[in-house]
Parts: sequence; C-alpha cells; structure tokens
Amino acid sequence: MKKFVVTITREFGSLGRPIAKRLSELLGVEFYDRDIVEAAARRMNLPVSVISKTEEKKSGFFQMMFPLGTENVEKQKSLFECQSQIIQDLAGKESCIIVGRCSDYVLADEPNAIHVYIYAPYADRLANCVGTLGMTKTDAKKMIAEVDRARVAYHRHFAGYLPDDPEHKHVIINSALLEVEGTAQALAAIVRQKFGKETE
Repeated sequence: MKKFVVTITREFGSLGRPIAKRLSELLGVEFYDRDIVEAAARRMNLPVSVISKTEEKKSGFFQMMFPLGTENVEKQKSLFECQSQIIQDLAGKESCIIVGRCSDYVLADEPNAIHVYIYAPYADRLANCVGTLGMTKTDAKKMIAEVDRARVAYHRHFAGYLPDDPEHKHVIINSALLEVEGTAQALAAIVRQKFGKETE
C-alpha cells in the first residue's frame, strides 16, 4: 500500500473539518488541522493566541495571516515556513489528512497526494453555521464573509492562486449534496480507488 496524503481546503461553513475527521476515521489515518499551528508555536517558542473580535476588524485577513497574534511580517513568513516544514514532515512520515494551511501548495510536488476543495452553497453554509455551530444568523453571515476573505487572501499571498483554483485541485465537491457522512464516504472511495483496498 502506498503512503498517501489528502489535503483539504474548504469554505467556512461547508463542514470541511468534520468531513476531514470522518474521512480519517474511514481510512484509519490521522488528520491534522489546528495541531499544525500548535506545533509551529512550540517550535518557534511563541504562544498560541485567539484573535479577538477587535483584531478581526482588519478585514479578517490578519486572523489567517497572523494566527499567533503578531503582525510582524517577517515573523509571519517564518511561521509559514515553519508550518510548511511541519506539513512536509507529517506527509513524509505517514498517510494522513491535512486541513488548510496551504497544504495543497506545500505538497504540490508530492506524487501520492490528492488535493480536495470542499464548498457548499451559501444558504447551506449559513444553515450549518446556525444549526451545527450554534451561531446566530447575523454572526454567521459576518463570520462567513470575514473568513472567506481571510482564506482567499492567505492562499493568494502564499500559494499565488485562489483556494478553489481547479488547476491545483484533484477533487472539488459540494458537501451539501451528500452531507458529512456521504462526502467523507465519497472521498474515501476515491482514495481507495487511487491507492488500493488496503486503506479499508
């Protein structure tokens, strides 16, 4: 069985994280998301901090650009390089699922990678934020707009292309079609077809 990695880029509210978690369960591999930031914080000896609502006023971009609470451009560049090394180390060590952090770009030359983009219609994303995440409709609309803007800016800045660019994706899937379980099952089937039945 070949070692593989699945990178997942997603729209906010498309339930990309629970899909990634379920996919990892179906395939029996680890999935990494926020742990990459925490590992980078340890390597760089920096505290992990949550960006406050006040700081998010800066178009939401700094929430993604400066996830460790600093607006120092050189430090952000160092952080991205550190995260990239962590992603490469994880992908080199074992089969895994990696969420966000421009992992599709970082692992663009990885031959045994499948790069996935998960999206959903706005109405479904809004419903997910209100129903699944327990947000108010007003907060959900604000968060969708801010996080969308931040993720696009982050990806464009570091990868040089938009997160949903089909030239850099193997699979683009609407999570509203099959919801969390069905989407994870569909993605698992693709991975098994590509890399072998041993992943069952």
